[in-house]
Amino acid sequence: MTDAPRTAAPTGESRAVIRDLEATATTPAQLLPAEADHYALFQDVSGPELEAWAAARSLAADVLPIINDAWERAEYPMHLIGRLGELDLLVDGLDVPGHRALSPLGAGLVNMELSRIDGSVGTMVGVQGGLALRSIVLLGSPEQKARWTEPLVTGAEYGAFALTEPDHGSDSVSLETTARRDGDSWVISGQKRWIGNGVGGHVSVVWARVQDPSDETLDGQVSGFLVRQDLPGYTAEMIRGKVSLRAIHQAHITLDGVRVGLEDRLPGARSFKDTSKVLFATRAGVAWGALGHATACYEAALEHATTRIQFGRPLAKAQHVQVRLADMLGTLTAMQLTCVRIAQLETEGRIRPEQASLAKVQNTRAAREIAANARDLLGGSGILLENHVVRHMADIEALHTYEGTDTVQSLIVGRSVTGTSAFV
Repeated sequence: MTDAPRTAAPTGESRAVIRDLEATATTPAQLLPAEADHYALFQDVSGPELEAWAAARSLAADVLPIINDAWERAEYPMHLIGRLGELDLLVDGLDVPGHRALSPLGAGLVNMELSRIDGSVGTMVGVQGGLALRSIVLLGSPEQKARWTEPLVTGAEYGAFALTEPDHGSDSVSLETTARRDGDSWVISGQKRWIGNGVGGHVSVVWARVQDPSDETLDGQVSGFLVRQDLPGYTAEMIRGKVSLRAIHQAHITLDGVRVGLEDRLPGARSFKDTSKVLFATRAGVAWGALGHATACYEAALEHATTRIQFGRPLAKAQHVQVRLADMLGTLTAMQLTCVRIAQLETEGRIRPEQASLAKVQNTRAAREIAANARDLLGGSGILLENHVVRHMADIEALHTYEGTDTVQSLIVGRSVTGTSAFV
């Protein structure tokens, strides 16, 4: 590596070459300067959407001073969930009485901005609000909503969404975890893997195949169950060795005859189609999250190119650097257009699952491309956590896979345009 930080640092220390985001930004021009909003797509944002966007940016003051150390040590700063709750950013576009009401555009901007700050923080909202809270709000009983909605939306308690299993990721419809009816209880057995907030939290929304011969329409179907993490038979182990989203923990969960009451089943979850309603709603959020990561990487590359002096001139004076920056901006702008259109379709109630799938595929692919370019343009500085790019680059790898892999989402799109399923 020949490209070193622009200013020599004392032995044993390093010095960041990329500035942190300004946490006090409140106007569209401050939040997303023209250099990163080439078509001025977000310069007219106002009202509740702008307030939520600025609130998300304010979290940079809490996150950026600690996140690189947390990421490097694989430590989960769970207090940030409470901070997100204080800012009313855990609603994720859900209709929760007494809390921030957001349009799809507003929810997307929050998702984008949090991921622009840090991917683990963006995932906290995706897990707590997008998945756990959404399951209860969309599919829960009035009593379940009364018990769990407020603690989850305020971040007073932590929720998990336990669907993926060791042997069932993309084919989660084939899950093997069972919930057997036993008198006035459900007895749940099985394993779950890659579950955010699955360890050290309060409640897991566990998806299981029902065994209940007394209910012909439910027997054999997939349903959701509210499982408190302190119940006997619930054990969870943090997954170690991750090189992506290291500042949030995922768990491997074992459910060994965990007994919950009949009232703990989500009554609105009577088949995997109901599970898919929750997943579909979060898929577009991944496209927005990828946009946030890509924006951070592009801005870092632009800043470095205009301030780094090599051979007596800024890197930005080189034609090939300008071409690369223009290419990155073109890709970023296409991502922005995708997100804005998806938000419009969702607002109009016309969004289709395959449209969200295409947005997820295209934006995570594009984010990978921008991150790789930015890492290269920063030279040796690009692999230092303090300059943020490599953290975003690694975290994008998780987005590329979760909420439906690139291949599976592409097959959903392929099925929609050919009329033929390639899944079976």
